[in-house]
Amino acid sequence: MYNSCTLCPRNCEVNRASGETGFCGMPASIQVARASLHMWEEPCISGEKGSGTVFFTGCNLKCVFCQNHTIAIGKKGRGVSISQLADLFLMLQDKGAHNINLVTPSHYVPGIAEALRLAKKQGLCLPIVYNTSGYDSVSTLSLLDGLVDVYLPDFKYVSQELSKRYSHAADYFEVAKASLAEMFRQVGTPVFDRDMLVKGIVVRHLLLPGCIEDSKAVIRYLYQTYGDRIFISIMNQYTPLPHVASYPEINRK
Repeated sequence: MYNSCTLCPRNCEVNRASGETGFCGMPASIQVARASLHMWEEPCISGEKGSGTVFFTGCNLKCVFCQNHTIAIGKKGRGVSISQLADLFLMLQDKGAHNINLVTPSHYVPGIAEALRLAKKQGLCLPIVYNTSGYDSVSTLSLLDGLVDVYLPDFKYVSQELSKRYSHAADYFEVAKASLAEMFRQVGTPVFDRDMLVKGIVVRHLLLPGCIEDSKAVIRYLYQTYGDRIFISIMNQYTPLPHVASYPEINRK
């Protein structure tokens, strides 16, 4: 699947298996920037012991305001094999993680799916969280059917103008609608084990300066389409980092 990569909606068709890179900037070999317990996700994801996050290097969206800039542009991380990735999942389980949280995984899905199957054979029994920008291909998400328990996608924009300016993806809304529908088909309505979400969807929306009408449009779409069958996490922690200096309208809190 990496020989002519169409894993994400960019459809770059580069041969990542031979080391070529497309928009995500990553070869086929999996690069991991960080694996650790993370306490700052939504309470039903992090709980008291933390979410077992694995941050993958690179990104297929690369928003201009990215809060994980060094990871997204591929300057932080090291290569891991399928078996090493499975070992990381098991290590996080041994540390007491509530779940395994795959952060920005879209461009590595075939390898991640293989590592999950291997880890499950070796005793991994935690819920799997797929933590994504929302810019995913339905065909790629279908590879995760039965492997992922909780989807944690962003839903960043309705406006084509905003998604093109800030995320280089004029088609973001149409893509995110289709990918969210596939996620819901796979996992359905929320299921809890006490205070922890073990199956279902939490959609994140980050409020951007000056974009309140688009935020309203996002929330309106989500509620009119899914009602109470998903959760919505509205985030107000936007921070203007130095790399948004050339976008003065969002270079503020």
